[in-house]
Amino acid sequence: MNRKDSLALISALSDAYGPSGFEDEAVAAAREAMEDIAEIAQDPLLNLYLSRRENTGGRPVVMLDAHSDEVGFMIRSVLPNGTMRFLPLGGWAASAVSAHKVRVRARDGSWVSGVVAAQPVHYLSAAERGKAPEIADMVIDVGARSAEEVAGMGIGAGAPVVPDVLFEYNEKNGVMLGKAFDCRVGCAAVCDVLRELEGEELSVDVTGVLSSQEEVGDRGIQVAARTVRPDLAIVFEGAPADDTFVPEAEIQTGLGRGVMLRHYDLGMITNPRFMRYALDTARDAGIPTQEAVRTGGRTNGAQINLSGEGVPVVVLSVPVRYAHSHHGFSSIEDYENTVRLAVQLLRSLDEEVISRF
Repeated sequence: MNRKDSLALISALSDAYGPSGFEDEAVAAAREAMEDIAEIAQDPLLNLYLSRRENTGGRPVVMLDAHSDEVGFMIRSVLPNGTMRFLPLGGWAASAVSAHKVRVRARDGSWVSGVVAAQPVHYLSAAERGKAPEIADMVIDVGARSAEEVAGMGIGAGAPVVPDVLFEYNEKNGVMLGKAFDCRVGCAAVCDVLRELEGEELSVDVTGVLSSQEEVGDRGIQVAARTVRPDLAIVFEGAPADDTFVPEAEIQTGLGRGVMLRHYDLGMITNPRFMRYALDTARDAGIPTQEAVRTGGRTNGAQINLSGEGVPVVVLSVPVRYAHSHHGFSSIEDYENTVRLAVQLLRSLDEEVISRF
């Protein structure tokens, strides 16, 4: 695996604008990266399918999944003064929204800069200063002075909104900073795994899926699972890290500590046999891992797990500090180890191994 190439891919995917339902730019970036490597297809929900050219159609099918959408917003209404009410696409804490720069998509596909307005402290009462505003009370301002001016920009109800953040990489500590690492680091991992295995003979057929609308209810993956009909699945996630706000003994998803594998979340109890196999594979390959029992959150794995006649699923996560906010930190080593583990698993899987799960 070439780190420079991986960073370029992660950068392109992270910088792409693609909130739930509007994943077009992220899909286009992945298409461009994979056009010479995989057989590519797309469905009306903007699920992108990346199938190995070495697939035969006569072997067990392994799905690699990562969701292509990012948390964002949608314009709900335009007020007479030109500011706009909006609603969240995906799970946002209100405290992470205000006073940030955003981009709003106009009808012609261009993106207009704006900010989530923050009322200056000079105009706040003592009571207001101690109270965090709710998202329903916030507005986005694109610098307009009237609703008519906003309409002239081609912006109205239904316009998608994304954080305005560009990817950065700190070579000194190997840490990436950017938006949408949940789950564009996962999308990059799907692509890098397929790159690593290009031309290799495996005992399984492999199809990667960059699935849509995960952040608003695991929607795209429901269609994708019916389309691919996997016998086994590996889901990639950019999982929220906890290492900056819990005691050391309770850290389960820390930056630079390896691939995170979850035993449990609110959507799925991981198949314990597949989980043990994945952990043993990592140990034998010298790949660092961390194990989590999640008290919140879920992944596309829940939908895949319940598809067909039941599908064993394991979720490989790259820790992301401050997920579901405008900015996140991730370690390139965690990312590379995630790709390495998936590659090792795919090289070892065959019909007999899968039957044991």
